[in-house]
Amino acid sequence: MLLAMIVAAELPTCEVKRMCADRLARLRSGLDEQQVDAAVLLHGPNVTYATGFVPEAVDASHATYQRALAIVTEDRVRLHAHGRDAHEKTDGLDCEIGAPLWPELDDDTRAVRSALQEVAGDLAGRRIAVDSVTGAMERAGLYDDAQLVDANRVLGPARLIKTTDEVACIERSQFLTEWAMEPAREACVVGATRRDVAGVFLEALRGLGGDHNEIDPIFQPMPRSQRDGPYTASGSVAFPTGVGNPRYQAGDLVWVDSGHGCGGYASDYGRTWIVGREPSAAERSCFDRWLTITRACYDAIRPGVTLGDVARRAVAANGGTRPWLPYFYLAHGVGLESAEMPMIGTDLGEEFDDNFVLAPGMILVLEPVVWDDGVAGYRAEEIVVVTDDGNRILSSFPGYAPFDS
Repeated sequence: MLLAMIVAAELPTCEVKRMCADRLARLRSGLDEQQVDAAVLLHGPNVTYATGFVPEAVDASHATYQRALAIVTEDRVRLHAHGRDAHEKTDGLDCEIGAPLWPELDDDTRAVRSALQEVAGDLAGRRIAVDSVTGAMERAGLYDDAQLVDANRVLGPARLIKTTDEVACIERSQFLTEWAMEPAREACVVGATRRDVAGVFLEALRGLGGDHNEIDPIFQPMPRSQRDGPYTASGSVAFPTGVGNPRYQAGDLVWVDSGHGCGGYASDYGRTWIVGREPSAAERSCFDRWLTITRACYDAIRPGVTLGDVARRAVAANGGTRPWLPYFYLAHGVGLESAEMPMIGTDLGEEFDDNFVLAPGMILVLEPVVWDDGVAGYRAEEIVVVTDDGNRILSSFPGYAPFDS
């Protein structure tokens, strides 16, 4: 209880109604700019952005089978969702509530068609933004006479720049994750299993009032050499694998990754722990290099800078070598999804990075990796929001124990 009171006293607050109104205004502005008549959204984060409703994601099959559907026009928003709490979750928001729909089922396409026509009118010849078309919708020809537009062209720019309230949701989410990770770190001892540690984390998260676990917790003991671990096509260390329920041994180097969701907004926690002892000099050297790289990124991140500029600063700080896993990235965004734009160092290439300019309200999750084969290495994540004159770190409690202890 005391821990919960301490956290509650420090958590940033979000004005939900204002945030939802701002998001809807951005979405409608995007519809107007793209000359789109209506948006029909099935992707959970997009539904949340448009309506404020956070679909329950129990598992992939459940989330797909009981999909929420949002219809947005210049003057109406309609939500069709499953569960008894749709009205409660959207109370006071500019959102109509319709009956649950089953867009995956052929038997319900008539009801889906009726809902679209009620809100958006006749779709023939009109531009409709969609993020998914189910097999049943395709077979029923719901959009045969419409001109379809990728909803990412509308939602992408809108979701890229976070409002003050969205940043507060992410920061609150991150705080809760970091606090819940402290008892999990203490539980990561010789003889404990990954399941044991994950259970402690999730129990602590619930005790702190967490909404839901956004990213399944990863507590992966890493091999000391690439040849000792799973094979990867890139020839680099494999992470995450998430296989089995290993029992931790003395000296295991554990890479951690997880996140909590708050109002649909994800956090992202990454750290490196060591089981049963303090870091060695070689392991501390990996951490020191990681810290140097991360600080170089902090120094680079500000409005007007490109993603390529940040990548080059990170590479220079690492002696000319890319300090990130080749199948991932130096950084990614976070918001209504745990990994979204902007992303730095992906296979989209350097030209993409050099043409992507940072602006206030963009968020980056830095996750450089230092790997010394035979020693293993260090990995951690930090969330940074671009401000008007630089950046602000949204994470780092309680530091990087055991490396900064």
